[in-house]
Amino acid sequence: MRETQTAAELFPAYAESPPDDRAAALRSVADALEAAAGDLVPAAMAETGLAEARLRGELTRTAVQLRLFAEVCTAGDYLGVRIDEPDPGFVLGPRPDLRRLRVPLGPALVFAASNFPFAFSVAGGDTAAALAAGCPVLVKAHPGHPRLAQRTAETVRAALAAAGQPADLLQLIHGQDTGVRALRDDRIAVASFTGSLAAGRVLAKVAAERDRPIPFYGELGSVNPVVVTPAALAERAGEIAAGFVASVSGSAGQLCTKPGFLFLSEGHGLAKALADAAAGVAEHPLLHPGIAAGYTQRRAAVLGAPGVELLAEGTVRSDSGGWTRVTPTLVRIDLAGLEKHRAALLDEAFGPLSIVVDYDPDRLTGAVGDLFPGSLTATVHSGADEDSDWLRDLVATLRDRAGRLIFNGWPTGVAVTPAMQHGGPYPSSTAAGTTSVGTAAIGRFLRPVTYQNCPPALLPPPLRDDNPWGVPQRRSPAGESVHWGRPNA
Repeated sequence: MRETQTAAELFPAYAESPPDDRAAALRSVADALEAAAGDLVPAAMAETGLAEARLRGELTRTAVQLRLFAEVCTAGDYLGVRIDEPDPGFVLGPRPDLRRLRVPLGPALVFAASNFPFAFSVAGGDTAAALAAGCPVLVKAHPGHPRLAQRTAETVRAALAAAGQPADLLQLIHGQDTGVRALRDDRIAVASFTGSLAAGRVLAKVAAERDRPIPFYGELGSVNPVVVTPAALAERAGEIAAGFVASVSGSAGQLCTKPGFLFLSEGHGLAKALADAAAGVAEHPLLHPGIAAGYTQRRAAVLGAPGVELLAEGTVRSDSGGWTRVTPTLVRIDLAGLEKHRAALLDEAFGPLSIVVDYDPDRLTGAVGDLFPGSLTATVHSGADEDSDWLRDLVATLRDRAGRLIFNGWPTGVAVTPAMQHGGPYPSSTAAGTTSVGTAAIGRFLRPVTYQNCPPALLPPPLRDDNPWGVPQRRSPAGESVHWGRPNA
């Protein structure tokens, strides 16, 4: 492919460029996107049906992500530089001069998401992290907003050129077949994806079956269980009901962190409050026909499952403009019923549908551990100062099955900040140890290399003793090993 060849040709020079130069380019892109909001936001509204306020907030988030990764570049600690000085007295025998850092993997392929046309699309977090790492980026546009993707790419390319970088550090391609062909191209070194489990599994298989398999970082969706303890329910039942419905219905439930299951203790008495809250939610369009078809099918399957009781029927309506407009659907089942009919109920419903589960506290922890092998998030609502062995066991179980644990809040809303983890055990992600949000996301586009007894003139700048880039260097001096494991004097 011409695009992959171009990316491969640009890679060597860009990979060796100083981090400050990459930081300047990322800031330039952020400024350009914000300056183009008057053009980009209306284009996004026309193709996605999302509200102007939501999209303007998302565009701001996208600019913040780019500036955050500019800071990562400038700080330099993402390189992970470690220097072990040569040590003839090393406890295991003479130690050579060892210098380790992380280097860019190569051209990156980013599959844009449908539900975040800015923040997880052409100039989204994956693109920001890859460019910060030193990888040229090829973006496969999402078919739900192709014209916006084109306008965004033009804005990014112009900003890169204005910052003195090649515009082709970011290239855009369209079409499913073209995306798969790019993924198979040997010049692509790493790929990332945000979307459905089915599509993600297909692409992960393609990446794994190449002659030279490559890392594939897929975020594949999640059901995000929420558990409310009896103590929390006694303290703030109405607040919990309102917060849950707001989280389920935000952006018409088209969020990978939407709470798909709400666990309430038996006899909770919240059915009417939940139904009333759902009835107050206005219609919202689904992003595109493919999502509408998938949601309609999934909703019908849940409503037809044995043991399901309707709390709020919700609506699905096609309007004259071709949009499918929906309101929240809530159903209820007991824990035994969920376990029995898991095949029909456990899959993600990408839209404003959620399942309320009545639970017996004595059975909850084991059941949750069995039902949810991997999720982006898990949430616990507990009482003020509540603590017990039961609660600690529940939290430990959820920790082992989720990338982010939320307490007394809701999973929708992902802060763009260094400590954020957005990725969990499979099937929520293909690589449980990585994140697609936060500064650690840069690690997906890097690999470690150690230089042993390298002549100083051949060392890359971050490993040199004079440290011209001024990056953090963790040093292990000679003579240190004889003191390892001994109490401090």
